[in-house]
Amino acid sequence: MPHRTIKVDYLARVEGEGGLTIRYRDDQVQDVKLRIFEPPRFFEALLCGRSRLEAPDITARICGICPVAYQMSACHAIEAAADVQVPGPLRDLRRLLYCGEWIESHALHTFMLHAPDFLGYPDAVAMAQDHPEWVKRGLRMKKTGNALVTLVGGREIHPVNVRVGGFYRLPSQQDLHGLVAELEWGRDAARASVAWMAGFDFPDFERDYEFVALRHPGEYALNEGRIVSSKGLDSAVADYEAHFEEEHVEHSNALQSRRKDGGDYMCGPLARFNLNFDRLSPPAQEAARAAGLAVPCKNPFRGLVVRAVEMLWAFDEALRLIAAWEPPEHPYVEVPARAGRGCACTEAPRGILYHRYDVDDAGLIQEVKIVPPTAQNLKCIEADLWRMAPELAAMALEDATLRAEQAVRNYDPCISCATHFLRLDIVRE
Repeated sequence: MPHRTIKVDYLARVEGEGGLTIRYRDDQVQDVKLRIFEPPRFFEALLCGRSRLEAPDITARICGICPVAYQMSACHAIEAAADVQVPGPLRDLRRLLYCGEWIESHALHTFMLHAPDFLGYPDAVAMAQDHPEWVKRGLRMKKTGNALVTLVGGREIHPVNVRVGGFYRLPSQQDLHGLVAELEWGRDAARASVAWMAGFDFPDFERDYEFVALRHPGEYALNEGRIVSSKGLDSAVADYEAHFEEEHVEHSNALQSRRKDGGDYMCGPLARFNLNFDRLSPPAQEAARAAGLAVPCKNPFRGLVVRAVEMLWAFDEALRLIAAWEPPEHPYVEVPARAGRGCACTEAPRGILYHRYDVDDAGLIQEVKIVPPTAQNLKCIEADLWRMAPELAAMALEDATLRAEQAVRNYDPCISCATHFLRLDIVRE
């Protein structure tokens, strides 16, 4: 069989540098490697020796799209090390801030980065020529999420109002209620978006995934809960490292996470939907059912619609939180300096984000472990591409390239929150 190479010089709608090589021999797939070229940025080492109070501001710089996720995981882990829990109104304000991040991140991905794949456009600019109303809706929803992050977090990129124990200052009820009209518009727009995206043509692809997500007894999990999976895992967050491990693979600069039994797993919107459908708000459940989504949903391409459902939920949850919120007397609770280990998982837009800190008596960080969602999904993405490889081999060069890109974008991977590049090689021996 002749040598065949497929190359994509720039995958402009995935954050980070990566490549894919598929090797065949006599029509049989021999090897699939998802390669990540991004160099490490040493945030874990950078945190060592710093005050525990600096962790939220430093880790926020890991990602410009989901800094709140890093701040929330850092705060909860540092507080756990000191055996401190943040009470009701401050907890609710954190949840409200997280809703803003989910809205802006999901709107960016669904409308600007992924929808063009399903409609046959190279990018959102081209899509806007024929679907200007949807692009405008997506941008307005993202702007609303950013406004919420700005109000509660201090600014829309790398918020500065978050601190261990709570916030530096509290928003006024008047300012929060000033967002209600736009949030109500966003809820209606998100509901319409679910219906619109449900009509896209989705590739027929499924795998027997192990879905992993947080689950909370009374709410759609964001900051708190137990780690559960579709294959029976039910673990405290503090025991995360007893069930999951990272490994270095020769073909990638990025670590890949796996279950300790060696299996890949999926976290993110599709996992949360399958494990927590009963915790979604009634409007989100109704929209999902109307869109033809049912549990279990094992098609990763339909994750686009699930993200829109979660965006609808986030608008609805933000409105609920604002309506009920009463400002506490103080914007934060004291978190004393004491030796200890603290672990936390929160639900970033792309999936669970694990932080673990060892702190000494002076309140200085001695050791750090951070496992972002994309690192947890990399092995799963690679497994999808392996399963997809025979189909790609039978497709025309351009079609195979586009399908591989689309499969990667199902996960909205944030490889390093940096440049955009993918090289796809199919080699026949």
